[in-house]
Amino acid sequence: MKTYEMLYVLDSSTADEVKDSIQKKFEDVITSQNGTVVSVDKQGVKKLAYTINDKTDGYYVVFTFEVEGAAVKELDRIAGLTLEVIRRIITVKA
Repeated sequence: MKTYEMLYVLDSSTADEVKDSIQKKFEDVITSQNGTVVSVDKQGVKKLAYTINDKTDGYYVVFTFEVEGAAVKELDRIAGLTLEVIRRIITVKA
């Protein structure tokens, strides 16, 4: 299994309960594919480099996990369908 990192940015006005449920949803995708969650680093609200959908700040989270490659596509698909996620990127951690 490879180690991956996903940085995702949520709308900063999202309620804490919704933020936690999104994190749980992403963790469930990984564990359902026999992967493991290594760490979740909630970096908090930061100013965006540029305006996205009239938003100037976002809630940043770095999610590190180990899983087989097929699960990464599923995680990216689910993150793309989640309305509160305004940006995301998944990279292989070297």
